[in-house]
Amino acid sequence: MKSITINGSQRESVGKKATKALRNAGQVPCVLYGGDQNVHFSAPELAFSKLVYTPNAHTVVIAIENGETYDAVLQDIQFHPVTDRILHVDFYRLFEDKEIAMDIPVHIIGTSRGVLNGGILRKNRRKLRVKALPKNLPDFLEADITPLKIGGKLYVTALEGEGYELLHADNTVVVQIKTARTAVIDDDDDEDETEGEDGGVPSTETDDAAAVKE
Repeated sequence: MKSITINGSQRESVGKKATKALRNAGQVPCVLYGGDQNVHFSAPELAFSKLVYTPNAHTVVIAIENGETYDAVLQDIQFHPVTDRILHVDFYRLFEDKEIAMDIPVHIIGTSRGVLNGGILRKNRRKLRVKALPKNLPDFLEADITPLKIGGKLYVTALEGEGYELLHADNTVVVQIKTARTAVIDDDDDEDETEGEDGGVPSTETDDAAAVKE
């Protein structure tokens, strides 16, 4: 998985007054969890643009000015309710021998027969929760919709792979093809209708007895 480096500075004080001063200076207060001790640091708000404003998944290398570096993943982020500025970021430390759970984006590939026939592609899951060792975390998961007809569904089991575990029930639908008014029914698998049940000409005889008046 691709990694983004964030250069930060150790925070000497974690009080409200110091936090407010950091934000006023264009810095974002951060906390790194998962180690023997939590690491409090700050980084420029612009440093998070490639990490936050992207649909892709990344790991993070946190480089503190004292020379220490930590491998981590984004755990939580808080935005200002009005300005949408980043207020606080939490990270979780990565260890090579410990599995981590992370949301991985789903990439749609292929051209669906159902879509070509006028169906509507519905993306039920744009991201999936994956558990793996850091070295086995995929950049994305591929969902091949090529064989899907109208009404067809692609389940999470179709995206399974080696080295990671999908943390979803087997019946979780990733994408499906919904019908539409302009859709054309794909009848490749339908059996041809025959004339009459036995393949002969349908009977046109009437019941003479019913036509006779007493």
